[in-house]
Amino acid sequence: MKTIRADSGPFATRPHFEPAEMDRTCVDELRKAGLYPANPEPIRIDRFIEKRFGMTHDYEDLPPGLLGYTKFSKNGVERIVISRSLAEEDSDTARRRERATMAHEAGHGLLHAYLFALETPPPSLFGVENCSGSQIPCREVTDHQTPMRAKPSWSEYQANRMIGGLLLPRGLVTKALQPYMVPAGELGGAVLDTTRRADAERHIATIFDVNPVVARIRLNDIFAAENSGQMLL
Repeated sequence: MKTIRADSGPFATRPHFEPAEMDRTCVDELRKAGLYPANPEPIRIDRFIEKRFGMTHDYEDLPPGLLGYTKFSKNGVERIVISRSLAEEDSDTARRRERATMAHEAGHGLLHAYLFALETPPPSLFGVENCSGSQIPCREVTDHQTPMRAKPSWSEYQANRMIGGLLLPRGLVTKALQPYMVPAGELGGAVLDTTRRADAERHIATIFDVNPVVARIRLNDIFAAENSGQMLL
C-alpha cells in the first residue's frame, strides 16, 4: 500500500492499493482465519467476519438501495450491518448478493479501518442522512459492479474489488477452470478457451456460490477477454 494526498473528502490522505496487493491481502487473511479451502468451494464469508473482526454481522431494516454499512471506532471495526431485505428474500440471487455484500463490508474493514484510528471524520462523512461519520454506508455493492449513476468513491471501488479477492481467490479460480483451459505456446502454457468462456463463468458462479455477474467480472480480472483469455500475471 502507498498513501497519496486526497484531493477532496474528510481525510488528508487516502490509501492506494494495486489489484495484486488486494488479492494477496485477501488470501493472507483467509489463510490466517483458517478459511482458505484446499480445493475450490464457497468461501465461508460469514465465518470470516466472525474470526477476523470478532463479531457476527447484524441485520437491520435499511433504506431502499442501502445494502449494508460498516461502523468503525478507533479500535477498528465495530459493526457490520446487512440489509434485512437480503436475508428475507428467498432466492439464490438474493443469498448470493448477501454474500457479496458481506465481502464488500469485510473489504472496508480490511482496507480502511486504520483511517478511523488515525483521524476523526466529521459527521455525515459520506453524505448519507442518518449515518454518522464513523460509518461507511454502501449503496452500490450489488453483485460487485451494478451500473452506477455516479462514479463510485475510492473507498467503494476498493471494497468492490475485494469481493473478488475474498469470494473468488485467484489460485482457487484458476484451479477450478482447468477443464476450460487449452494449451498455448511451446512452453506448456495454457489459456482460457474463449469459445467456452460463458460456460466457464457459469461453472465458477456455481462452485463459489456467487451470482454470474460476479464470476464474469472476476474472470475479466484474471483473464484478459481482449487477449484471447490469456491469464494476467
